[in-house]
Amino acid sequence: MYSRNQMRWNIGGGGMTPAVKTLLIANGIVYLFQMLVGPQIIMVLGLIPRFSWSRLFIWQFITYMFLHGNFFHILLNMYALWVFGTEVERMWGRREFYKYYFITGIGAGVIHTILTPMSTIPTIGASGAVMGVLTAYAVMFPNREITLLLFFILPVRMRARTLALLFVGMSLLGGISGSADGIAHFAHLGGMLVGYIYMKRGLNFGWIINKFKEWKNRISSSDDNNKQQEREKLRRIVDQILDKANQVGMENLTRDEKKFLKRASKILKKDK
Repeated sequence: MYSRNQMRWNIGGGGMTPAVKTLLIANGIVYLFQMLVGPQIIMVLGLIPRFSWSRLFIWQFITYMFLHGNFFHILLNMYALWVFGTEVERMWGRREFYKYYFITGIGAGVIHTILTPMSTIPTIGASGAVMGVLTAYAVMFPNREITLLLFFILPVRMRARTLALLFVGMSLLGGISGSADGIAHFAHLGGMLVGYIYMKRGLNFGWIINKFKEWKNRISSSDDNNKQQEREKLRRIVDQILDKANQVGMENLTRDEKKFLKRASKILKKDK
């Protein structure tokens, strides 16, 4: 996939950007190392949701981004990183691009783990971070036309925003339907979601904390109302039993009524 304007800018207007170049090289080196070591490295460096939290294999949230299933897998990811990442990096600078890349990549892994916490199937690939880069590109250049080669033959033109929304729909559908295509759809979706939030809110997640506090307060308020209703109900029953005791005498209350008064007394004393 490529953007005609983007390709002219990349090839004729400055070449490869530093962060993208470093990431391409790093992914390539790790892929060669992966081929030499064998698939067992995936069980250590790939993201295994259940192990990441139950055994605290937290390094996997970073290392999984540099592993790939096959040459076609890494080729597509690195190509998309080059096409979309170079222009994003030119707009932001190397340091900001690095920060964004790893935030979206790690965020993709975290969301994938939250949604599939018991999975022991390794997730590998830079796709989550790359989808985050695509999201940044689409937010900054929503109307930029991109030409896709459908089935690597048929050219299809669409705007960057449309392409991003298309990937959102595909990832959401694939994730919800539990597609057996071997693609971590929730990781793709997670990278795009984290990227979009970052683009709109930055790294200041105070608004998320405030939303959580508001939600917690609503829950707490609801619990308090429920407890208050339970106490009022308890008092009404206690009053009914005490009225009966005034009429027939405490000794003539049933055993259950006496036990209830004793338990209710302890509960109501705690509320004072």
